[in-house]
Amino acid sequence: MLFTQTDLEGAYIVEPEKLNDNRGYFARTWCQKEFQIRNLDANLVQCSISFNKKKGTLRGMHLQLPPSAETKLVRCTRGSVYDVIIDLRLDSTTYLQWIAITLTADNSKALYIPKGFAHGFQTLEDNTEIFYQMSDFYSPTCAVGFRWNDPAFKIHWLEEISVISERDQQYKDYTPAILLDI
Repeated sequence: MLFTQTDLEGAYIVEPEKLNDNRGYFARTWCQKEFQIRNLDANLVQCSISFNKKKGTLRGMHLQLPPSAETKLVRCTRGSVYDVIIDLRLDSTTYLQWIAITLTADNSKALYIPKGFAHGFQTLEDNTEIFYQMSDFYSPTCAVGFRWNDPAFKIHWLEEISVISERDQQYKDYTPAILLDI
């Protein structure tokens, strides 16, 4: 597995090393030992899938606060997404900075998202599926979000928004007060 540090402290692009032959290829997409030797959170306890029917669907920006803050490993298993993360760790050198990465079923890349990051994505194709691995269980009482178009972040989304949930539309602008436990 290949780990590439992003511009955000602690966030990585993870790529499988493909062993090709005449049948196609074989590759590991998860190895606890590979994450542990890099001092990355390797305690993944839950997996989820997000299926999105329409190109332009936007989900985000979401995170879980302590005591259920979670690390995520996110991969696109069908279609493609513009995946965005924002560092909201108050003590981080990359606090309030964001990056975006295109994840596709073809490029097989995954994004390692540390605790304290907000996450969201926009689909670039119809019928796109995202596979999540998380280090903590979903906790509705710890789940929070911020507006996808919050002027504090100035995220450049690639597509017109075709679908967005009512909840995501109604999130308020970011404020650091909610993050004091991270």
